[in-house]
Amino acid sequence: MNSIDLAGIGMTSQRTRERLIQRLEDQGISSQAVLDVIRMTPRHLFVDEALSHRAYEDTALPIGFAQTLSQPYVVARMTEALLSDGPLQRVLEIGTGSGYQTVVLSQLVAEVVSVERIEPLLKKARERFRKLRLTNITASLSDGSFGWEEQAPYNGIISTAAPQAIPQQLLQQLAPNGILVIPVGGEMVQDLRVIRRLGDSNEFDEDVIEKVRFVPLLGGVTRSFR
Repeated sequence: MNSIDLAGIGMTSQRTRERLIQRLEDQGISSQAVLDVIRMTPRHLFVDEALSHRAYEDTALPIGFAQTLSQPYVVARMTEALLSDGPLQRVLEIGTGSGYQTVVLSQLVAEVVSVERIEPLLKKARERFRKLRLTNITASLSDGSFGWEEQAPYNGIISTAAPQAIPQQLLQQLAPNGILVIPVGGEMVQDLRVIRRLGDSNEFDEDVIEKVRFVPLLGGVTRSFR
């Protein structure tokens, strides 16, 4: 697990960050480890400079290509759910996006493997990982609906885009007792589901923890910079 060296990065007001953390606590986020990582992660680096003044609001922000930087509460909720059974060694993230969720995870698990289908977003995210000196992240341009079978199995899988139904490939890439956190449903609203593999069997336990709204999980790869 890595921690971020903030020297030279530039910090916004610590009071602004603390307000965000208080809001997350008020909404039920209880993991101190998750709260501490979100407090220290420079979210303003993951949006265009014109939006940086809004980086510590509890809201989703656009990052281009019809994608968004997830609301901090949702990032915290999904991360907390992913780690609810204890520490994880290896996690697959579906949808690198800006890299914010990736960076949060990288400070809480030993290794993060991430896939992104939009090449310009992936390139920017990789630049941020280098700037933050995070060395336990492997990111690839790929259709996330298929996971990343070559790197499997994973102790945890987290998806930042919503399929209509859970891709069977993701379930099969879970290690024994692995956990999958994924929004599932239509375009307007989805169920945030937590799915646990029961030992090394092909049986799974599933819980719906709340309603969320994510961009759809799409197939294919986009290389355009428009």
